[in-house]
Amino acid sequence: MAEDKQVSADEIFKQFKEHSISEFFRRNSQMLGYSGKVRSLTTIVHEYVSNSLDACEEAGILPEISVEVKQLDEDKYSVKVSDNGPGIPSKHVGKALATVLAGTKFNRYVQQRGQQGIGASGCTLYSQITTGKPIHVSAFTSKEGYECDITIDIKGNKPIINGMANSGTKEGAHGTSIYGEFGDVKYENSDHGVYEYLKRTALSNPHASIKLLDPEGKETIFMRSTEEMPSKPKQIKPHPLGIGTNDLIEFAHRSESRKVSAFLMETFSRISQGKIAELKALEQGINFEMDPHQMKWDDAEKLVRAFKQIKWIAPELDSLSTIGEKQMGVAIKNILNPTFQSVIERKPKVFKGGVPFVVEAGIAYGGGAGKEVKEKKNDETRPLGEESPLAEGNVLRFANKVPLLFDASNCAITDAVKTIQWKRYGIANFDEEPISVMVNVSSVYVPYSGVGKQAIAQEEEIIEEIKLAVMDCGRTVQRYISGVRNMKAQESRYKTIMRYVSQLSKDLSDITAIKQEKIEEQLKSLIERKYKSLFEAPPASHDTASDSEENDNGKEKNEKKDEAEREED
Repeated sequence: MAEDKQVSADEIFKQFKEHSISEFFRRNSQMLGYSGKVRSLTTIVHEYVSNSLDACEEAGILPEISVEVKQLDEDKYSVKVSDNGPGIPSKHVGKALATVLAGTKFNRYVQQRGQQGIGASGCTLYSQITTGKPIHVSAFTSKEGYECDITIDIKGNKPIINGMANSGTKEGAHGTSIYGEFGDVKYENSDHGVYEYLKRTALSNPHASIKLLDPEGKETIFMRSTEEMPSKPKQIKPHPLGIGTNDLIEFAHRSESRKVSAFLMETFSRISQGKIAELKALEQGINFEMDPHQMKWDDAEKLVRAFKQIKWIAPELDSLSTIGEKQMGVAIKNILNPTFQSVIERKPKVFKGGVPFVVEAGIAYGGGAGKEVKEKKNDETRPLGEESPLAEGNVLRFANKVPLLFDASNCAITDAVKTIQWKRYGIANFDEEPISVMVNVSSVYVPYSGVGKQAIAQEEEIIEEIKLAVMDCGRTVQRYISGVRNMKAQESRYKTIMRYVSQLSKDLSDITAIKQEKIEEQLKSLIERKYKSLFEAPPASHDTASDSEENDNGKEKNEKKDEAEREED
C-alpha cells in the first residue's frame, strides 16, 4: 500500500481564515436559543420585550408593551413588538439591532436584563437566515421619527440599512416598534410558549402593562399591579470579596494609580484608608507602595487571601434593581391568586469576581399556584378528607426579572429548590402539591450557563442564597399548611360527632324525661364551643414586607435554623 504523502504546515494553513462573530452564530444559532420551533419563537419575543423593559426603565417610563404574533405559513410567523420607551436614535439603530456584540450594556457595572449585545441582533440574523427578510423598524424619539429596514452583513458583522424614511416628530410620541418574519418557529400554548413567557414577565415586572394578540386573534392584557417604578440601578465598583487573582491583575494593569493602596481605593467599593490599614496589619508581605502595573501573580494572590481575612460591609444595593417584597407579593396575588403566599428578599451577597447579587423568593400555595394537571392523583399519604389537587409543584425561575423557561435541569435555581427537604415544610411530595416557588436572582452580571441566557450557572454562593431564601418562606408556609390540616382534622371530628347528636339527645331524653330539643340544643352548644376555631377567619397570607419588625427580631434565630437545615440536607 502506498504511503500517505506528508502535508506541510504551509499547506494546512492555507485554509486558515478569520470569521466574524455573526458568521459564527449563523452556523450555531442554537447557542442563541434558536433550537426547537417553540423555543425559537419564545426567544424572539423574549429578546425584544427585555430590551423594551430596559429602555423604559432607564428613561423612567412605566412600560406599555404590545406583542402581536401572526401565522403566515406552516412554521412561519410574524412578530411585532411595540413599546412606549424613549426610542432608538437613527444613528444608533443599526448597531443596536444588527451588530452582534454591540450595545450599551456589556461594559457597564450596572444591572440590566441584557448583558452581551447579542439578543436583538440575533433576532435580525435569525429572520435573515430563515426567511431572507429584513427587520422593519419604526421609532420616535424626542428629536426625530423614522422607519427603515435592517439586515446584517454577516461576513463583516455590520448593519445594512435600507429605505430610511423620515416620519417627523409628533408631540408626546416616543417608542419603538419592531416587525420581523421568522421561519422554523411555532406558536404553542405550553409551559415554554409565548403566552407563558409574558405571564411570567408580568409576574416579575408588576409595573409593566403587557398586551398579547395571539395567532388566533385572542387578546390578553396583563395589567400592571403597581404604578411605582422600580429603583433605577446605578453603576458601581466591584466588591473586593469574590475577586479572583486574574481579575485583580487585570484591574491593576489597567489602573491609572501610582500606588497599590490608591489603586485599591479607587477601583473597589468598601475599601477606605481604614481597610488599607487592616490589610497592612495582616503582614502578608504586600507592598502597598508598589506601582500596580508591576503587580505579579504572587502579589495578587496575597491580596486575594488578605481580602478574605477581614470583615467587609455588604455590597451596595444601588447597582441592583429587585422586584421588591411588596411588589412581588402583589404580583403573585394578582397573577396566581393563591390561597396563601410568603415572600422574602435576602441581603446582598457577592460571588467570584466581586459581583454583588440579591436573591428574592416567594412561595404561593393553593388557589392558582402550581402547574395544572388533567386528572386527580390517588395519594394515600394525605390526611383524611383532603383530596389530591388539580395542580403539581412548579418552579418559576427569573434572572434580573426575566423569566427563564428553558434548560431548567442545568440551572442553579432548580438545583437549589429540588435539593430542599420539602417534607420538613409540610410538603409531602413537591411534584404533587399545588405550590409555586418563585425565585429571582438580580445581579450586575448574572453568570448564565450559556449564551441563550436560560439557566444560571451553578455557582456555590448563589445556590446557597437561593436555598436560604426558599427555606425562610417554607417555614411560614409550613405553619399555614399545619394549621389548615389541623383545621380539616377538627372539621372531620366535628362532623362525625354532630352525626350522633340527634340520637344521643333522644336516648338521654328517654332516660331523664327532659325534652329532646333542649338536650340537643345544649349538646350542639357544647360541641361548637369545643370546636370554635372552625368558625373563625382562616389564616391570612404572609407578606414578609409587612412583618419587618418580626423578621428583624427573628433573623438570628432563622439564620441558625438555616444552618442546621443545610447541614441536614
